[in-house]
Amino acid sequence: MPSVRFVHAADLHLDTAFPGLARDVSPDLARELRDATFTALERLVALCEEERPDFLVLAGDIYNHEDLSLRAQIAVRDACERLGRLGIPVFLAHGNHDPLSSRLGSLRWPDNVTVFGSTAEAVPVYRPGYGDEVLAVVHGVSHVGPRETRNLAAWFHRSPHVCPQIGVLHATLGSADGEARYAPCTVDDLAASGLDYWALGHIHEHGMVCREPLAVYPGSLQGLHIGEQGPRGCVLVTLEGGEENGAQGVNNADVAAVRASYEFRPLAPVGWQIVDVNLERSALEAAEAPGVENGDADAPDDLGRVERLVRTRLDAASAALWPGCRTLVVRVRLTGRTPLDAELRRLSVRNELCDALQEGFGGADVRLWIKDVEVDTRPEFDRAAAVQREDLLGEVLRRADAWRADGGLLTAGVDAALSDLFSRGRGRKGLSEPRAEELASLLDEAERLCADLLENN
Repeated sequence: MPSVRFVHAADLHLDTAFPGLARDVSPDLARELRDATFTALERLVALCEEERPDFLVLAGDIYNHEDLSLRAQIAVRDACERLGRLGIPVFLAHGNHDPLSSRLGSLRWPDNVTVFGSTAEAVPVYRPGYGDEVLAVVHGVSHVGPRETRNLAAWFHRSPHVCPQIGVLHATLGSADGEARYAPCTVDDLAASGLDYWALGHIHEHGMVCREPLAVYPGSLQGLHIGEQGPRGCVLVTLEGGEENGAQGVNNADVAAVRASYEFRPLAPVGWQIVDVNLERSALEAAEAPGVENGDADAPDDLGRVERLVRTRLDAASAALWPGCRTLVVRVRLTGRTPLDAELRRLSVRNELCDALQEGFGGADVRLWIKDVEVDTRPEFDRAAAVQREDLLGEVLRRADAWRADGGLLTAGVDAALSDLFSRGRGRKGLSEPRAEELASLLDEAERLCADLLENN
């Protein structure tokens, strides 16, 4: 039996506005950012035109329901028509952002498009030029509404056809930290279906979640915010085997196992990246080029040296981008203990640094936009010595260490301090209690403020 090759993409979120770009952007950059999801779609179609896969799978969230636009609808329809002229079928499952209950479910699609409905379906793909020979079977189901809580994976079952079989599902597998749990399922659910490959959607980070059966999240086609860093694109999947060796029946020992493999293809035109820059004295001194005539070689607290160090990190980030990435949106995150801590926390200083970095970046191949500068530095002092001191700062540091070692003490301390806020009036109704990671962050910030006030002032 011939191998099956197909492209698997998900989470296009067409026409999604990029959030958090507070600083003014130029008109041409604003246009590029606005068009980024559409450019990624165009590249997806171009990849299909070049690779000529047997079909294309789109595993949900093609649109944002809340940001539905006519432009997005036309773009997808035109893309499918282009693929139809090449004889490439498209299989589409709706997700939580574009469920069947929205008016997207009633769109008119080209003849080469199969849109999965509210119950699991199995659609055979016929080998071109070979009559009724089934090349593969594609199974799929769509979300009915924006909050699908049922285990849709349990509805999938292998068909009697002896060929590679693929499941298309927009779902949350396992715990999936940080993602809303829509259509939750487990690896055992996927394996019980008897399918050979699972084309998943919903999780925006690319990754293989299990090997047998091979189940893959391709990730978002284009990163949508600073939390979605790194290459974004689709996967090109190859399934080989599955032919019958004499006996009849599904899952029979005489049916050869399907060998599944895939390769990731980056397509996003815009990248997001957090660039960490350590401002410890040793890091600044190590990064300073020999022979720099700045007159301040012995001044590790000089903002000019900070700017030069950040530039080297930005140059390295832009040089390491994937092919086709034309714009990099960056958050510069300053870390480490430095005497500049208090100065860097002034908004005017951060804005000046941001503007200087923006003006000075001369990358010819990649446009770089500094989204913001985040200061996560600490005052420069000998903490190990300070924690032994019998003064107020020493007591603060010892108390902070005790709370870090025992989360119960930290929770109790915060509860006591904030009890009035959370137990009365509007605070009780409108505020949720802080999570463990938020408490840890608050403790770090409280220690920083105490050290700054007690040691440096």
